[in-house]
Amino acid sequence: MSEPRVPEAAEEGPAAELMRARRGGELSTLDRLLLHSPPVAEGWNALLGALRGATTLPADLVELVVLRVAALNEAEFEWAAHEPIARRAGLAELQLQVLRRPDAASEPVWTPVQAAVLAFTDASTRDVAVPDEVFAGVRAHLDDRQVVELTALVGGYAMVSRFLVALAVPPPEGEVAG
Repeated sequence: MSEPRVPEAAEEGPAAELMRARRGGELSTLDRLLLHSPPVAEGWNALLGALRGATTLPADLVELVVLRVAALNEAEFEWAAHEPIARRAGLAELQLQVLRRPDAASEPVWTPVQAAVLAFTDASTRDVAVPDEVFAGVRAHLDDRQVVELTALVGGYAMVSRFLVALAVPPPEGEVAG
């Protein structure tokens, strides 16, 4: 396995303990890179902890967004870490395969809410601006809180993917907790 562009930092200090607590005791390569900047690591941990565990979005939609952002931004670490979680959240093998296609949202394998969320994720990730008709699609299925959570989720995982790709973080051997 290749090494990231920056060496991993020491796994000690308050930021490391916060990350370890969220992740069930284990730190990932991503975490150890973030620990070069404890304030960034602490903020990242709080944001990702909220996005992963404190939204009202169903688990299948969360993982759909995470994997779609990973596919669009070619973040293999993100994909490898979340694919097992997505399977547990109910995404089928065919859906996982379709997520890697450029036109995934238009494929007939999604529920109406999943298709709307994918169209939103694609627009926000690819173009930043979300067209009115795409926004209306998610509004037909999600309440105000969920629209805010969806928007933060897409943006948050865009940040994660860009960090991983820029630092050439190799995919993990398996799932990354929390």
